[in-house]
Amino acid sequence: MSSPMSAATTPQPSDKNLVAGIRPDRLAALAARAADDYRAARPRCFAADLGAGSPFLDAVPMHWMRDWPMPVPMLVAEATGATLTDIDGNRLDDFCLGDTGSMFGHSPAPVAEAIRAQAARGLTYMLPTEAAQRAGNLLSHVFGDFKWQIATTATDANRFALRAARAVTGRPKVLVFDGCYHGTVDDAMVTLEGGRTVSRPGLVGQITDLSTLASAAIFNDLASVEAALATGEIAAILTEPVMTNSCMVLPAPGFLEGLRDLATRYDALLIHDETHTISSGLGGYTRTHGLSPDIFVVGKCVAGGLPTAVWGLAPDVAERFLRAYRAKPAGHSGMGTTLSANPLQFAALEATLGQVMTPENYARMNAGAERLAAGLAAAIAAHDLPWHVVNVGARVEFICAPGPLNNGAEAAAAHRPDLERAIHLALVTRGCLIAPFHNMMLVSPVTSDAQIDRLIAAFDEILTELTQ
Repeated sequence: MSSPMSAATTPQPSDKNLVAGIRPDRLAALAARAADDYRAARPRCFAADLGAGSPFLDAVPMHWMRDWPMPVPMLVAEATGATLTDIDGNRLDDFCLGDTGSMFGHSPAPVAEAIRAQAARGLTYMLPTEAAQRAGNLLSHVFGDFKWQIATTATDANRFALRAARAVTGRPKVLVFDGCYHGTVDDAMVTLEGGRTVSRPGLVGQITDLSTLASAAIFNDLASVEAALATGEIAAILTEPVMTNSCMVLPAPGFLEGLRDLATRYDALLIHDETHTISSGLGGYTRTHGLSPDIFVVGKCVAGGLPTAVWGLAPDVAERFLRAYRAKPAGHSGMGTTLSANPLQFAALEATLGQVMTPENYARMNAGAERLAAGLAAAIAAHDLPWHVVNVGARVEFICAPGPLNNGAEAAAAHRPDLERAIHLALVTRGCLIAPFHNMMLVSPVTSDAQIDRLIAAFDEILTELTQ
């Protein structure tokens, strides 16, 4: 009878074959088990997946609904607070929260009531209501002294903000950062390749050479920013205060203040896109850290999850923009959509800004996020993995690489797609939902400590499977 091989004689994978410190065979086993568990728990979701027979393109209403690392899409029956239930009756602690759209929890009571009341009075008029003025005052109270306009999505808000910047400066280009994401704004869909700005290769139907509209610089590298500004072509710097929608990259000390200084020195405008960094605290990263952009953009959860975004111009920029706008002949401005600034949006904005987006709620969110970040970091340390955890207010991410990360190129290199997909699906089968694209988790005001602790325990259990 042969004896089992000892650890000393068992062939071991070399370090170069490990995936972020994980053996490939263990990763494959976890992924296979998670897929089997998902299938067993969701017969109705599998039966509802029509594939090529679906009336929707790619079998889903939006193509990114196929990007979740699940064998078939999970169909949602309902979501309340920080809990989501699928059509098979599986309840999940929801830390994705609509990828920030429901950051304050699903259907906060004041927002749901405001929508219900406004729906009885009409959904859209193409005329303002008294709530519009109240919501505008609340926007300035929460985010600062800006002159506001309303959009339906943050993509639209960024697009309109760039038109305003070009109108004010008369310059053609926007400066964005390599690895950034600002929705589906064409101008931001560029990357650096050998030091040159080029269109991103994944774009569908792209004809225009986007380097004629944008220049890419390196996040946390003020010299690369100044080199672009020195051309005299840059109308505006469009940036998130923290790079998100990838592995999260924090600004180096002085970097954001340096952007403000360079924009002023070269007569460009500075735009803060706070659509994700609204997680930072009341008023977003801008107010929390005392920053002063020329244009402020935020969307996602600003109206409690109802499709709404806002963009605001600093008063002096607003005056310059209005002069440029009024100098044009009457006609199409290329800004605004029919359903933007509808009364339903203002009802939800007023309720969210006045009753949901409060200092007390942010305090609860930030305390919960600190608890989550500490728990995840402890699990990573206990399993001796070369990973790290980052959080910005209520937003937490685990990154399967050493940190901190400094720029978009480092963030792209830190992704471990197969590992991240397996962990995500294994979390789902344990009742925890996180964002599908970048290991992002949000803590809402209604997320309980018990939910946070369940996520930490599930994460630790998965790491045990991967490493023991």
